[in-house]
Amino acid sequence: MSLYLHEIAEANHRILNPFTQEKLMTLGAACRLQAGATVLDLACGKAEMLAQWAHNYRITGIGVDISTVFLDAGRARITEMGLGERVHLVEQDAATYTSDMQFDVVSCIGATWIGNGLVGTLRLMQKQVESDGILVVGEPFWNEPPTDDVLKALKVGADDFVSLEATFDRIADAGFEVVEMVAADLDSWDRYEASQWRTLDDWLRTHGHEHPLAAEVKQMKEHGREAYIRYGRRYLGWAVFVLRVVH
Repeated sequence: MSLYLHEIAEANHRILNPFTQEKLMTLGAACRLQAGATVLDLACGKAEMLAQWAHNYRITGIGVDISTVFLDAGRARITEMGLGERVHLVEQDAATYTSDMQFDVVSCIGATWIGNGLVGTLRLMQKQVESDGILVVGEPFWNEPPTDDVLKALKVGADDFVSLEATFDRIADAGFEVVEMVAADLDSWDRYEASQWRTLDDWLRTHGHEHPLAAEVKQMKEHGREAYIRYGRRYLGWAVFVLRVVH
C-alpha cells in the first residue's frame, strides 16, 4: 500500500500501530527505562513513543522515518510537549540510517519491512545498540493458521508472519532472546483499525468523489474494514518484544 494512503488513513492517529497510550507506557516500564537512556526508533512515524518516553522517563531519543507528513506531526507534538532538546527527528529511509552513536535501546515498532522481515530488521537494529542494550521490535503473528483467503484479504505472504511460538523461534534462531513483551488486544486493535474508517470517510466527504485519489481512498476504507472484521480481528495478533543478545 502506498505511503500517501497511510498518511491519509492515519492522519488522526498519534500511535501508528494497535497500541493504546496505556500500552505504550506499559512498554516503557517493561523496558525498565532509566533517566538519561538513549533511544533510537527506526520508522518512528509521528514519534509519539519517543515523546511520551522522553516526558515520562526522561530518555533522549532520535527518530527516523521516511514520511514528511508523519515527521511534521511528530515535530509539532514534540514542540507542544517542550521536548525539543530531548528528541530529534530525521527524515531518512530507516533501512539506511547509521549513527556514530550506540544506543541503550533500539526500536522498530511494527515496521520490520525496513529489513525485509523480522530477522533482517533485527540485524539492522543490532548495529546501533550497546552491547548490553536492548532491542524493541513490534511484529504481527498468527493467532491461528491462515487460509489462502486470509492471506489474500490481508495482503500478506504465507511466510511473512508465523505463530507466536514460531516468532519466538525466529528470534532465538537469530541469536536473541525475548525478555519481555507487551501484546495488543482486541480493543487496541479496534481503536487502530476502526478509527481509520472514520478518517477515510471524513476525507472522502471533504474532498469529494471526483478527487484523483478518491477511488483509492474509498477502496482502502471498504477493503480494510471488511478484511479486518472478516479475518484480521480473528487471525492476526500483534506484540512488541523486548530482546537481548544471547550470551
